[in-house]
Amino acid sequence: MANGGPVQHGYPHLETVRAAITALYKRLSHDTVQTFSASLAPADVAFCDTDDLHLGAQRVAREIVRHFRLPDARLIVGFREMTHAANVELAAGPEYFVELNDRFRTHRRDIGAALAHEVAHVYLHRLDLSFPTTPENEILTDTVTTYLGAGWLLLDAFREDAVSSQKLGYLTPEEFGYVLAKRALLFHEDPSVWFTSPQAYDAYVKGMAVARRDEQQPPLTAAGWAGRRRYAHDRRHTSGVQPTAPYSFSPDPAGHLRVSFSCPTCHQRIRVPVKGRVRARCGLCRTVLECDT
Repeated sequence: MANGGPVQHGYPHLETVRAAITALYKRLSHDTVQTFSASLAPADVAFCDTDDLHLGAQRVAREIVRHFRLPDARLIVGFREMTHAANVELAAGPEYFVELNDRFRTHRRDIGAALAHEVAHVYLHRLDLSFPTTPENEILTDTVTTYLGAGWLLLDAFREDAVSSQKLGYLTPEEFGYVLAKRALLFHEDPSVWFTSPQAYDAYVKGMAVARRDEQQPPLTAAGWAGRRRYAHDRRHTSGVQPTAPYSFSPDPAGHLRVSFSCPTCHQRIRVPVKGRVRARCGLCRTVLECDT
């Protein structure tokens, strides 16, 4: 939790974020991801200063547990002085003990954001989905929280001005905006209407620009003129393709050229023949892609 200190910006964890989206689809399947088409509603996690602290926190926790389809999970929420925003004890369940930073006693509107991250930890624990290191696991948790409809709260908790700052979670604001934009493009929703933080809105706009660029990379037909020209050159000189290019070429067993690129929705690698206009369906997320190979 950045509390008054410097907030990291940009996209330093972008590859891990993309790997997390792929891992989520592999573990859940397209059909299960689709069941999360409705985001957590602001009214469900609203917390007034006049609400009882502990009863209100338990109510918000129940709503987030319900959103993640964990009907038998019960969160026991407490508060204590600590460095991090929150912590959850990942036991066998069905009861999970969550500790929130004492700061939230007086910053109650952000309790939902802190609890969303911790409930996602429980969700991933039950799915047995994890990454090798603790930092990667935290990025996975933030990504899953956001992609499944509760992470807009984490982005909205980001506030920054000349003299103070607050940010929850391990992703940068722009990375939160990117994942939220990927979800918005998938489910055709507009989460920006829920933001109370102008800084969160700015981060979402920046993230959306990067998410849209994912859909405009060759060999997709939505690629711009410059990208199409570079792709045509690389197709003629396959041995000179830059490692940073979003595609790569290789022959199939019969010697015919094929191109490999990332699905703009789930980032699974897709391999199609190089033969002009091709319509491909991602086997993981079922997105239909119009390509000009």
